[in-house]
Amino acid sequence: MADTNDSGPKGGFTSREALFYHETIRPGKLEIVATKPMTSQRDLSLAYSPGVAVPVEAIAADPSLAARYTAKANLVAVISNGSAILGLGNLGALASKPVMEGKAVLFKRFADVDSIDIELDTEDPEAFINAVALMEPTFGGINLEDIKAPECFIIEAALRERMNIPVMHDDQHGTAIITAAGLLNACYLTDRRIEDVKVVVNGAGAAAIACTALIKAMGVRHENVIMCDRKGPITPGRDNVDQWKSAHAVATDATTLEEALKGADIFLGLSAAGALKPEWVADMADKPIIFAMANPTPEIMPDEAKAVRPDAIIATGRSDFPNQVNNVLGFPFIFRGALDVQATTINEEMKVAAATAIAELAREQVPEEVASAYGKNQKFGTDYIIPAPFDPRLIEVVSSAVAKAAMDSGVAQFRIEDFDEYKHALKSRLNPTTSVLTGVYNEAKANPKRMVFAEAEEEVVLRAAIQFRDFGYGTPILVGRTKAVMDKLHQLSVSDPGSFEIQNSADSSHVPAMVDYLYNRLQRRGYTERDVRRMVNQERNVFAALLVALGHADGVISGLTRTYAQTMREVNLVLDKKAGALPFGIHMMIGKNHTTFLADTTINERPSASELAYIARETAAVARRMGHEPRVAFLSYSTFGNPSGQWLADIRKAVAILDQEGCDFEYEGEMAPDAALNPAVMKLYPFSRLSGPANVLIMPGLQSANLSAKLLRELGSNTTVGPMLLGMDKPVQIAPMTAAAPDVLTLAVLASAGVVG
Repeated sequence: MADTNDSGPKGGFTSREALFYHETIRPGKLEIVATKPMTSQRDLSLAYSPGVAVPVEAIAADPSLAARYTAKANLVAVISNGSAILGLGNLGALASKPVMEGKAVLFKRFADVDSIDIELDTEDPEAFINAVALMEPTFGGINLEDIKAPECFIIEAALRERMNIPVMHDDQHGTAIITAAGLLNACYLTDRRIEDVKVVVNGAGAAAIACTALIKAMGVRHENVIMCDRKGPITPGRDNVDQWKSAHAVATDATTLEEALKGADIFLGLSAAGALKPEWVADMADKPIIFAMANPTPEIMPDEAKAVRPDAIIATGRSDFPNQVNNVLGFPFIFRGALDVQATTINEEMKVAAATAIAELAREQVPEEVASAYGKNQKFGTDYIIPAPFDPRLIEVVSSAVAKAAMDSGVAQFRIEDFDEYKHALKSRLNPTTSVLTGVYNEAKANPKRMVFAEAEEEVVLRAAIQFRDFGYGTPILVGRTKAVMDKLHQLSVSDPGSFEIQNSADSSHVPAMVDYLYNRLQRRGYTERDVRRMVNQERNVFAALLVALGHADGVISGLTRTYAQTMREVNLVLDKKAGALPFGIHMMIGKNHTTFLADTTINERPSASELAYIARETAAVARRMGHEPRVAFLSYSTFGNPSGQWLADIRKAVAILDQEGCDFEYEGEMAPDAALNPAVMKLYPFSRLSGPANVLIMPGLQSANLSAKLLRELGSNTTVGPMLLGMDKPVQIAPMTAAAPDVLTLAVLASAGVVG
């Protein structure tokens, strides 16, 4: 059984939290969801017998129709035998399943490609090949993963020969494509012609051989590449060299890696930590290009290389250094493009097109959402030769380049006639909110805050607080009875519970100052000093908010043990709203390729016209910060006066107020939900100012707003974030009583990063 007591950081999190992530909500990271209605007997008859016989007969007559009537054309198998899992080695097929599930999630997240993980319990290449080849009718593509060399070469070559669908071993070609893109840009920045560069490759495994083959396909001359393994340079006739290594053998006088590097322009490391010595870097050509891609520790650390060669351009496989060689920049979009033209293979032309497109994208101006995601302004240069993994343009740029290359090279079975339309369709597959939320989390890590978790005796809250610290978002301050909180920390297998700050009103040194502060604030509002002292000692929301008010923390999150309204009342005793602001709540409903913002869902029972206009402006601003161009609809039971009623005046006045202010976003109202969201209904109102379905819904009152948000959360398939509280002078968030740990964590991070509030 895995050791769950390890609380040491592993890439910014602990073993305990990684295991909790994989088991919480439901085990694993995938589920299968039907894409057609399944509610009636007629639906079931169409989905299965007898209706299914019709597409069966159509496909039997014309196999290409499988792409039209089944999920095949958007389905990739991620297949491994676990013989080379990440950097962990041969741990077997079953142990590789979390990795393969993760790869399937990345396919969906970045390119909207459906994927199923398959783990084959065999190390016999022939058995593996036969098993995969028999799956061709099921899948549109095969992504091989974590298979050791040299078997991976044999398996991929055989499957590409036998199968008429794309097959790619990502450990080889994914790494090669991103590496080639980075090298193109490094050569561009150092005024090198790729035909002239001298390259030393250290490592002769699957990724190293694939990288070498691809850069040669892109123009690097064979005789200018020296590949080294543990025994030194691979030369013609050298003993114990297999056929894959011998393909890259060259004559050289160098007998060691050190000798090979003298005067070299480029070092490609796909080997082991510490394999490249600083003194060897000093002997390389001017402006050396160093790709040290061993994981988790590179062949040389960037600061070591820069110490001897400040003019070097350096890339690694790590996210904590510039120029990360990350396969997620490639494989989702390569398969996306290949699937969309029903390519029969992924050939060299498609790989070159992907590498070139990635390189060219890095030279373009970096979108604001990407810069904010990484906490700094990214600009093409020595520290930015490879695009950021969360650049939303990757799907349209790389996928379309791959699709076009497949068509031009004759391996596409379907032709795209309008690439502008295709790029637009690609872009619409993804929801920009997911990228922006990633940026929010990175912003929190870049500027960690002290966040009060007011109900730390609750396991859900405590788990969120632990993740808040372990993931590097900030410092949690735990409010509760000291022994109760410590017992919970032990139950959750935290090995260092004493390292957490626990604030207990029974013994806190802050209590006298809190009582003085709150009494001065409330003494003219009917509260005696005894009342105030009792609240400070007994009401955790009051105590927690006072920690923020007195400067001992930056923000507070609460809500799981009190209703929203009660929690808000207690917080309001201590903290004020922003000057001129109206506190209100937003629910953010996140779908696969859309996000809808609902407001006000928490506080204002019957907003006035001016309050509705304010809520609309502020919610539109949040939508923009989340990557969306706001289209605001003021909702009502009436659409432009039909039917008429007595509750429409404030909505119409709110629209008039925005008209007078000249807002820079679309808005319309009053309108029913279908007139705001359904394109068919929207056509009935050609005068409407909305250019498309609304994504910001301003509700006429608290009853309709809160009911709608909760109904959508319970009955819909979207992810719900919130309610998010806006308008307070200090970062405050109130989670619903039913929140899970990830919900609490998200609200804490949103408050910490200042995205809402």
